[in-house]
Amino acid sequence: VIHFGRKNLNADYRVNGRVLRNVEEQRDLGVHVHRSLKVATQVDRAVKKAYSVLAFINRGLEFKSCGVMLQLYMTLLRPHLEYCAQFWSPHYRKDVEAL
Repeated sequence: VIHFGRKNLNADYRVNGRVLRNVEEQRDLGVHVHRSLKVATQVDRAVKKAYSVLAFINRGLEFKSCGVMLQLYMTLLRPHLEYCAQFWSPHYRKDVEAL
C-alpha cells in the first residue's frame, strides 16, 4: 500500500486478516511512482537504462556511421526514454538535463 498526501492517516489495510505492508515507492506498468509523486527515481532508472543501451551499441559496432547510429538510437534507445513520458514527464531542470 502506498499512501499519498501529507494529511493521510496511513491506515492499515487488511486482506484475509493479513495486514498489507506500506511502501515508499511502487512500480506500475514499468513506471516507478514515489510517495511524494516526484519522478527523480523514474528519471534515474531511465537514464541508467539508456546508458546501458548506449554501451551495448558501442561494444557491438565497429563501424559507426551517422545513419546507422541514428537508426539504432531511434529503435533501441529512444523508447526507454519516452516510455510513459506523458505520465512521469519531468519538469525539474535536473531531471530534464539528465535525460
